[in-house]
Amino acid sequence: MSKNKRGKALWRLPSRSRGTCPICGSTRIKLLYIGKSADGGKLDVCKKCDGKQAV
Repeated sequence: MSKNKRGKALWRLPSRSRGTCPICGSTRIKLLYIGKSADGGKLDVCKKCDGKQAV
């Protein structure tokens, strides 16, 4: 099966979908998952923080 969280599709995203995770603060990490902010908005988060809610 193909892996849709890595590979050619990431090259089309801005900065190749890398940045700083707003929840754990990890830098230069892939932000491929959707998390929830404290006010109910959406955040791009890393794999470790997938499913967690920002405080």
